[in-house]
Amino acid sequence: MAPAKPTEPFGHRFTDQGLLAQALTHRSAGAPHNERLEFLGDALLDLIVAEALYARWPRADEGALTRARAELVRESTLARLARELDLGPRLMLGPGEMKSGGHRRDSILSDALEAVIAAIYLDAGYDACRAAVLAWFAAELDGFEIAKVGKDAKTRLQESLQAKQRPLPAYELLAESGDDHAKTFHVRCSVSEPEVSAEGEGGSRRAAEQLAAEAVLAALARLD
Repeated sequence: MAPAKPTEPFGHRFTDQGLLAQALTHRSAGAPHNERLEFLGDALLDLIVAEALYARWPRADEGALTRARAELVRESTLARLARELDLGPRLMLGPGEMKSGGHRRDSILSDALEAVIAAIYLDAGYDACRAAVLAWFAAELDGFEIAKVGKDAKTRLQESLQAKQRPLPAYELLAESGDDHAKTFHVRCSVSEPEVSAEGEGGSRRAAEQLAAEAVLAALARLD
């Protein structure tokens, strides 16, 4: 039987199909799964997007570039790109994740896309990886207006309190639930002057804190 021909499902012709298979294997389907690749892909994605932003906006300061990168590599953006690349149907999931629709979940899709980035890098090197990622992000980068990227809720809340010489907010993890690969975090954000608190839930502690901070900002605005 002739060997299978390499395919280009993500804009890259894999020489090592095993790398692609691993990148698309969720931990629920057994080992080798994609978590180590996800770790490497996350770092590569940050570098590639940072490099692109640095080149495109030579006058933007560090803060603007940092916020722009966070906007571009956030979970929801990666999940949407994964759907555009038809990544979901290619995922290898365990029976439980298949039954619960894991191939449609933002967290699983975004993690798998990062794993694919690492797989391309290990298969063909940085230049090939960079070319593939920039092709995926072409529309995002072309339509991006760095001047309109706002600060996140936690930063805005901290700066607002500092400007009024008030104590900084406190964040408390109230609960976390779910399996290791699909946890939900429940967080409270509190400020003491005036006494206001609000809660938020998210797929990561950071996301939950951002939602709680946004709610506190809204409550403070009503009091002003």
